[in-house]
Amino acid sequence: MLRVTGRQRTGARRVSVNQFLIGFAVIAFAVAGLLSYLASSAPDGLDATTQRGCTVIENTERLEGECIAQRAEVHRFAASPLADYTINGNGALTGVAGILGVAAAFAALTATVRIVGARRRTPAG
Repeated sequence: MLRVTGRQRTGARRVSVNQFLIGFAVIAFAVAGLLSYLASSAPDGLDATTQRGCTVIENTERLEGECIAQRAEVHRFAASPLADYTINGNGALTGVAGILGVAAAFAALTATVRIVGARRRTPAG
């Protein structure tokens, strides 16, 4: 019979928040940098749904037919260096773009956690 007490079992290892975040970051960077090359170039569910009724012309951004995507507009970040999961349109750098995206997400997370932590430590007054 297993008894649960307030103490940890001997041999059990406690993982700190920092160790968890470092491990999570390593896995996230590996997935972004390596597995992103295996991602499908086919449209995702939303793109596929909006393109129903149209034919995509190969090697162009043109659509023929009647579909919702005909009324789509180019968004303001389409010409940015990391648009479409590439670096300046170079599809061979998908992994690098993924790593940069993960780095930006972790930077935003770190900044948010520090701001929230600093506000909690500051006495209200």
